[in-house]
Amino acid sequence: MTKLSVNINKIATLRNSRGGDLPNVVQFAKDVQRFGAEGVTIHPRPDERHIRYQDAYDLKPEVYTEYNIEGNPIPKFVDMVLEIKPTQVTLVPDSVDALTSNAGWDTIKNKDFLVEVIQEFKRNGIRTSIFVDPDLKQMEGAKETGTDRIELYTEAFAHQYGLGNKEAIQPYVACAELSNKLGLGVNAGHDLSLDNIQYFKENIPGLLEVSIGHALVSESLYLGVENVIQMYLQRLK
Repeated sequence: MTKLSVNINKIATLRNSRGGDLPNVVQFAKDVQRFGAEGVTIHPRPDERHIRYQDAYDLKPEVYTEYNIEGNPIPKFVDMVLEIKPTQVTLVPDSVDALTSNAGWDTIKNKDFLVEVIQEFKRNGIRTSIFVDPDLKQMEGAKETGTDRIELYTEAFAHQYGLGNKEAIQPYVACAELSNKLGLGVNAGHDLSLDNIQYFKENIPGLLEVSIGHALVSESLYLGVENVIQMYLQRLK
């Protein structure tokens, strides 16, 4: 069984665009869990352009499934995670000005740094995961960091799958197989959607969790718009 963790960054983006509290990110997190989601993911960035650091604290008492906080482990982020103690922290090497995550860690080059950060989180009882490209050497490097899990960066797969190239799954299969042998848990995320998630899940051995945000929120908007329009029309009769 692969768990679905819903990334609610886009809900915060929508809220921030009007400066108020609609939609309310805490209520949305409560609702997605009520609807069956098995986790809530947030990815606060230093400029707080979507999820704010305060949101991370506000969500803590309301996430009763798995709470996953993603981000670049700069000092402010590390301090926040250690205070909140979520179920899982996912380390992502995104730059300050990155629009969205666009690469995984070089687990070999950054080994010493990752070992230090991961040890600190694990001492505090927080499960760790690191965002990686589908490269076998990076899986081996990840093992050396002491991380509990890796999260496969799936943008390349999603793009190629959309073009009809199902063979794009093969590097991910190989990395998952190696990770399983190394004792690393396997998560995945980025551009997974209703179109490609079933094929991905059926082919990735031992897939524990997927984190999905942009596609899920976009699909929810479209698939729900007919119902909302009918509700407005009913009230306007």
